[in-house]
Amino acid sequence: MPGNVVVEEIRTARLELVPLEVSHAEEMAGVLGDPALHAFIGGVPEGLEELRARYARWEAGAPEPGTAWCNWVVRSREDGRLVGTVQATVVGDTAEVAWVVGTAWQGRGYASEAARALVGWLRPRVRTVVAHVHPDHAASAAVARATGLVPTGEVQDGEVRWEAVTGG
Repeated sequence: MPGNVVVEEIRTARLELVPLEVSHAEEMAGVLGDPALHAFIGGVPEGLEELRARYARWEAGAPEPGTAWCNWVVRSREDGRLVGTVQATVVGDTAEVAWVVGTAWQGRGYASEAARALVGWLRPRVRTVVAHVHPDHAASAAVARATGLVPTGEVQDGEVRWEAVTGG
């Protein structure tokens, strides 16, 4: 991984961001199984074996030198269940972040809490944090705003680039 980026557990008031492992795939297949989660990103939910294979690739790390794939599952501290994921791809002094919370857990502020924790963790490690959000996805835009990101007006693959300079 690049220099100062080593995935570690991150705790918030209600959540634990736990470094992703292949063993999380079974529970995450249920969390991510709702086709509605793909309304803005396209595609369909992955089956268990597809998810295991993807998580194995992520655990192995990015093949590109100088790139770090940082992936966490998001666990509710209240009941211990997994509710989603957050991730950051770090290249040099820039991190591109993403988040997803399963349909059953949406509307509770989990995505904002997890994304704020992720961006807070990244701040001393990178200079710039970026997210790409579909222009019609108001909930995801609210999460980006809650992390301190602002829309740039730049559109890439139909998604608006949001950015924050962290000074890290």
